[in-house]
Order: sequence, then structure tokens, then C-alpha cells
Amino acid sequence: MNKYLIPIIAIAIVGSVSAFAISPYFTESSIDEALPIGAVVQPMMEETMMEETMMEEMTPVSYSGTFIGVGDGIHDAQGNAYTIPLEDGSNVLRLENFQSTNGPDLYVYLATDDNASEFINLGELKANKGNQNYGIPDDADLTKYNKVLIWCQAFSVLFGSADLS
Repeated sequence: MNKYLIPIIAIAIVGSVSAFAISPYFTESSIDEALPIGAVVQPMMEETMMEETMMEEMTPVSYSGTFIGVGDGIHDAQGNAYTIPLEDGSNVLRLENFQSTNGPDLYVYLATDDNASEFINLGELKANKGNQNYGIPDDADLTKYNKVLIWCQAFSVLFGSADLS
């Protein structure tokens, strides 16, 4: 009886870990969040009416980028990422036309590199498809944390990134 106990426990552990790691690949979720309330809308003006100083005052700093998957055939992310300034002075990260392969324990990070050596965790990925918003902490330096990562915390794996500029 004892000689069968260790293999049975090993099979149970391997089966549980495999189910946790693989099952998200067979599920999909979608979300379509509206633009956040209080989003600063940038008015459109004709070029002849624009002056450089006026534009600097009217146009809040906004960053944008396009997701690129890691290219391994398993982990992928596509779509656009950009920041939206809000009337209260805060910023929101918006993922639009977003799509990624699903996986366990996926999070959205603002990071300094693709390895998540320094990052700000914006929260769990809400869905692997669709438009979604994530609050950016007020003290986040977007010139330093200029990459958006879709990151699997459980296995420390990058699914895709977008360079914000």
C-alpha cells in the first residue's frame, strides 16, 4: 500500500498543476467598458487656428502604444494601450480592441522593461478580449514606467507588451 501512495500523490499534484495552467487556454472572456467618466476630451481645431502655446495648454500629455505578443505561438497580446487624463487630474490606462490568449493569473503592469524587474501592478486582467480601463496611481511616473505588460504572475511569463510614447 505504501509503495503506491507516493506515485498517487505525485500524479495528483501534477494533474492539479496541469489543470490550473492549461484550463484558461480553453476559456475566453470579453468586456466592453465605456470610456471613464470625467475623461478629458481634446477639442479638434483647424490647423490655422492652432498656436504652439495654445496647444501645450489645451492638450494634456497622453501616451499610447500597440501590443506586441511574445511570438512563441502560445502567449500573445494584440490591441492598443493609451492613457486617458481625467478631469480630476488622475489618469487611466485604457486597453482598446484588446485581445490576448488567456492564461492563469494574468495581470496588467506598467513596467520599465519586458522582464517586469520594476513594475506597478494595475490589477488583474479583467477579460482577455475587449475594451477595459485600469486606474493609474497618481505618483506613477509614465516616463519611467513606459511599458504595459500582460503578465502571468504564477509563472512569471510575459504574454505581450506595449511601449507607451
